[in-house]
Amino acid sequence: MTVPTVDTSKLAELDTLVTPRLRLVPLGSAHLEPTLRGLADPETLRLTGTHGPIPRDLIERHLATIGGQDDRADWAVTAIDSGEYLGEVVLNELDEDNASMNFRIALTPGRTGQGFGTEATTAVLDHAFSVLGLHRVVLDVYSFNPRAERSYVKAGFVVEGRQRHTLHWDGAWVDSILMSVLSTDHRRSGTDG
Repeated sequence: MTVPTVDTSKLAELDTLVTPRLRLVPLGSAHLEPTLRGLADPETLRLTGTHGPIPRDLIERHLATIGGQDDRADWAVTAIDSGEYLGEVVLNELDEDNASMNFRIALTPGRTGQGFGTEATTAVLDHAFSVLGLHRVVLDVYSFNPRAERSYVKAGFVVEGRQRHTLHWDGAWVDSILMSVLSTDHRRSGTDG
């Protein structure tokens, strides 16, 4: 079986993705202030396993340089009706030889539990498989975040296993759950209700 060819030009020239409630636009410098607000939230830091604050200048440099890269895709998740920034979603860690990428998402404080994460994830998976030509998308989620795990399952991810003690948080070791979805898996698409 031949490994599919990943269309890295579609990473360098990132499409805007549209769902019934969301518009996913290329993430960049215009999203600095809402990104900073999210990274100032203690719960966001915990859910992402981020120890301590990230310096503003580092975030500014990151947002200024992520566009146009052919090995990752970073979108700002925005509300289609108001344009409000709701978070970010990322495909990174391209393994071109194996047509695989890592997935991560972070919603802004107060925006979880409303289905935005599942909707954005489904749109990115549709794009990953039908446009980019990926075969596998993988993620890991900390075991103290079952809400995110349920959202990933709704979008089509399958639990592959448990990675022990991947994060030390508040004096205790936390496991993470390894999940993936394959282009050949049956899953709902962004057009399913």
